[in-house]
Amino acid sequence: MTALRNGSRGLAVRQLQNQLNGHGAGLYVDGDFGDNTEAAVRAYQLKVGLVDDGVAGSKTLAALAGADISRLLKRKDLQQAAERLGVPLASVMAVNQVESKGEGFLANGRPVILFERHVMFARLQANGMTEAEAEQSAAQYPALVNRRTGGYAGGTVEHQRLAQAKQIHVASALESASWGLFQIMGYHWERLGYMDAQHFADTMSLSEAAQLDAFVCFIETDPALHKALKGKKWAEFAKRYNGPAYAKNLYDVKLARAYAQFAGEHAQEQAA
Repeated sequence: MTALRNGSRGLAVRQLQNQLNGHGAGLYVDGDFGDNTEAAVRAYQLKVGLVDDGVAGSKTLAALAGADISRLLKRKDLQQAAERLGVPLASVMAVNQVESKGEGFLANGRPVILFERHVMFARLQANGMTEAEAEQSAAQYPALVNRRTGGYAGGTVEHQRLAQAKQIHVASALESASWGLFQIMGYHWERLGYMDAQHFADTMSLSEAAQLDAFVCFIETDPALHKALKGKKWAEFAKRYNGPAYAKNLYDVKLARAYAQFAGEHAQEQAA
């Protein structure tokens, strides 16, 4: 679903404006997503507790349609994360906007995952399998165990791949998937303070707030990453979180822009 934001136009915007008017926005319904519509979206997001970014994405549209939003990320979750990390709320909002997958759950209620077959090859050995045995598994199940990356199917099919991999080795399979909003790899479970890989996976299935908590732990347990976030060193943060290809995707530029936007908005709120 394409998010509606300032500058969007068309029938979907008209429908959004009508829905917002149902909550007292008082907008002129013209199908043009301008400053007034953005302000109305932000006001509605604050009213229901969602992250107030002024963008009508799938979560905001779902809330307007009356869907259950209890497992979705809330503004208070980001505020608590900011306090815990000792950084401005704008920094956490910027990271959430740029680094998250946007949604932590699929339409069927399962957490968003991506199964990494090359990680499975390594985790099998980390969990006691010999290299020869791992090679044998790779020869038998190349889509699930492989020295090479790839084989992604996306969406709900990733859970099918995970279920098949669990038939080979449960813990290794859970450790070989990235989980939730911030796609934290399962093999980080011990570093992040979970009892085991299953406990980590079960927690990622609870809520987006639980997924954010894992991300906060990920930052806290990496002093250099935490320092970069505190210092707003966006290039350093992006490099450590996304790897050397961060510049190609302009992650640092996107983070800096998002931070400036949210910091400016919060300053205006405080001045009002």
